Amino acid sequence: MLTIDAWITLAVIVGCLLALVFSRRPADMVLCGGVVILLLLDILTPKEALAGMSNEGMITVGVLFVVAQALSETGVVSWISNNLLGRPKSPHSAQLRLMAPVALFSSILNNTPVVAMLIPAVRDWAKRNKLSASQLMIPLSYAAIVGGTCTLVGTSTNLVVNGMLLQYLPDQGLGMFDLAWVGIPCALMVIVFVVLFSRWLLPSHSGTEERFEDTRQYIVEMKVEPGSAVAGQTIEEAGLRQLPGMFLVEIVRDQQVMTVVSPNERLRDNDQLVFAGDVRSVVDLKNIHGLKLAEKQVFKLAAGSLNRCLVEVVISHNFPQIGRRVREMRFRNHYGAVVIAVSRNGKQIKGKLGDIELEAGDTLLLETHEDFVRNQRYSKDFLLVSAIENSRPVRHEHRLRASLIMLGMVLSVAFGWLSMLKAAFLAAGLMVITRCIRISDARRCVDWQVLLVIAASIALGSALENTGAASVIADGVVSIAAGSPMATLAAIFVVTALFSAVISNLAAAVIVFPIALAASQQLGVNMLPFAVTLMMAASASFATPIGYQTNLMVYGPGNYRFSDFFKMGVPLTLLVGVATVLIVPQVWSF
Repeated sequence: MLTIDAWITLAVIVGCLLALVFSRRPADMVLCGGVVILLLLDILTPKEALAGMSNEGMITVGVLFVVAQALSETGVVSWISNNLLGRPKSPHSAQLRLMAPVALFSSILNNTPVVAMLIPAVRDWAKRNKLSASQLMIPLSYAAIVGGTCTLVGTSTNLVVNGMLLQYLPDQGLGMFDLAWVGIPCALMVIVFVVLFSRWLLPSHSGTEERFEDTRQYIVEMKVEPGSAVAGQTIEEAGLRQLPGMFLVEIVRDQQVMTVVSPNERLRDNDQLVFAGDVRSVVDLKNIHGLKLAEKQVFKLAAGSLNRCLVEVVISHNFPQIGRRVREMRFRNHYGAVVIAVSRNGKQIKGKLGDIELEAGDTLLLETHEDFVRNQRYSKDFLLVSAIENSRPVRHEHRLRASLIMLGMVLSVAFGWLSMLKAAFLAAGLMVITRCIRISDARRCVDWQVLLVIAASIALGSALENTGAASVIADGVVSIAAGSPMATLAAIFVVTALFSAVISNLAAAVIVFPIALAASQQLGVNMLPFAVTLMMAASASFATPIGYQTNLMVYGPGNYRFSDFFKMGVPLTLLVGVATVLIVPQVWSF
């Protein structure tokens, strides 16, 4: 029988679930609110309410955000995407090229930051190859989800569940690649299913980014660095023909202007390339290794390269240099910024950047220091001042260093030299020490909302266990399964998958964990099969966009409807469920 405290705990958890499903309140706010209610009612002690903050898995997740951000800022992720994705001949080929490396990459790093880093790369890749973003965004999310099931560090859910397993059963923790026995077969099934059936189950419309193209057309000049990788490559090989929203207008070589540029034209040292395109493409162009801004004044800025960013300004009638050419303005001396591109009424301006005479209403793209927006926001010289997100230069020179640190982290865990927590801390520390990421950026990149969700979910799970509610629910699950360990395993998968479809997978796993633990104890069998099944079921969040963060992240860029996830996700959940229940007992016996 359930006690009053158990009923209250169940009511609070159900209330949290309903709030997550039917309201737009953030998950951390809802779950923390549930914890506060149980704390005020003395169902949870302060120690129990805050126990999640010291959970090893939660801390590991937070540290891995730093590692992932460092890999992004050093260009490791973009290099991988550019070199592995290539040029597909069909949507099916594109999905295969995308899902295989994403699944592999997501098995090493937490899948949420992986998807966050790859969404713009995949969107641009789709534009370059004239593919529908809606055919790629759900596959991106699904590949990251299922890739995360292959290793202990692939998803935060695995880390947290393993942390809880070690807390209750210290001798039954999982190794780095133990989950691969079930994760790899499920990953292969998901990839094959998506490639074969996406034609009928996924829409083929454009994403919101493609429907609302940037109307600002900038002129920007780049220079080929002597001895760089792009020197000697053709325009096609360098990827300068596939830039979304960007067009190569001309090449200036030895004082000669080439206005009709063939894709087979080979780039030479010190070639000056004139492009026209939108602001996002200017950022992408600026981050291509081997190209640098032709404007010499950029390299004379007081701010170091790591402290620079791109800013858009619209000049007003009060701007003192209206009518003067860009090269005559001495913009660096007056504002501590350099004009790298100009846009006028959304139209392409003919001529070189330095020869453009500025007019009121022109939009300038500036490279400047990070304090420029704050200092010039209320200046009469500008009608609008706006910073461009993620516009700081990519530190390509640190790419090899960051890759080696990541590889060292993975190998140290794989061979048992360090625990995942220690390896993650060491990797994050080395990223900071070797300047792969700044301390300030390391602080900002941690998603505290995700960490609060983890901590609150652990507290709610503890309340479920301490009040006896988990044991009563486990009794029901075991009785339905007629005392069969295999049937109970299937029931645990179904319950967890249903929870993860309507709430976060992490919350579902933490809430169901005490139920699975109680069920294994009542049956007198090994807990490991239930823990692994719980991890797989929590990650099988394919059916709804709200069940997993990566699904929500691709929802907008893919211009999806709720039903798009349902049509593709339900059969995938069933496939993964059957495979998990059949494979897990063969690897981890009862």
